[in-house]
Amino acid sequence: FYSFKEIRIIVNAKKKEVTETKLSFDQLVRLAFDTPPFGPNTQFTITYRGGPKVNAEGTLTEGNRVRIKNGMVFNVTP
Repeated sequence: FYSFKEIRIIVNAKKKEVTETKLSFDQLVRLAFDTPPFGPNTQFTITYRGGPKVNAEGTLTEGNRVRIKNGMVFNVTP
């Protein structure tokens, strides 16, 4: 039996709770939008701040993951 600690983050000004310690680009897009606006010309930009020392702030690119911590803030823009 494993007890997963929930990590509270902010995605596009909305509070979210996750149990992973790292999140992928795709996971963050899905957390940001109930129905992501996908299309042939749609690209997403993800910026973050308030992260752990190894990645306190920056930009997450498609196909990558980022280590998260409580209170971290993400902005996902199509």
